[in-house]
Amino acid sequence: MLKIDNLHAGVEGNEILNGINLEVNAGEVHAIMGPNGSGKSTLAAVIAGKEEFEVTEGTVILDGEDLEDSAPEERAHKGIFMSFQYPVEIPGVTVTNFMRTAINESRKARGLEEMPANQMLKLIREKSELLEIDRKFLSRSLNEGFSGGEKKRNEIFQMAMLEPKLAILDETDSGLDIDALRIVANGVNKLRSESNAVIVITHYQRLLEYIVPDYVHVLHEGKIVKSGTKELALELEEKGYDWIKNEAVV
Repeated sequence: MLKIDNLHAGVEGNEILNGINLEVNAGEVHAIMGPNGSGKSTLAAVIAGKEEFEVTEGTVILDGEDLEDSAPEERAHKGIFMSFQYPVEIPGVTVTNFMRTAINESRKARGLEEMPANQMLKLIREKSELLEIDRKFLSRSLNEGFSGGEKKRNEIFQMAMLEPKLAILDETDSGLDIDALRIVANGVNKLRSESNAVIVITHYQRLLEYIVPDYVHVLHEGKIVKSGTKELALELEEKGYDWIKNEAVV
């Protein structure tokens, strides 16, 4: 599904990614871990196509298509979804209206007509019930006055509605207490399937107790320096990142 080959990228002439190689297949969950400044969020942003980052070398391929010339909205229409550490507030736009617009814009980009209102309402009802979301929540302004957990749950609801091929969760556990973490993780797990893939970016192993990855990759100075199974995350929890840095230097 996703293939990244020798990816170099940075911002304002400062190179952050220094040769990333990564392959993610449908049905898989990959965790990206590493200390602050290692390039985790930059990698997510580059895959999503954020324009402030410049790719200087390498490729990002989705389903055999090079994404180099694709804008962020085009990548979203192709099936890439990205959650943010700090979701923005949009006063006056309800969660339901935001999702209706997002889905219809995606359908328009694929040459489809707008989803009929009754079908849209049925989809919203199904997904909100799946994620145990109160109907009152859907009539609130997007992220306005939301707690950290509510913002993250809302993003998982967006993911459920849009049904992306590739979901990138960028430190979605940031600032969450245990209860909110469980809610978010349960939502992600319910949406996992053999036709989609998930990249989870996190500092800590605790999220991976709930969203169990097939593979764990450790970034150091813009490179993947070690890959393994979920046991690697447990090792990082026990030892920290210093031993990984030392191995990378050697």
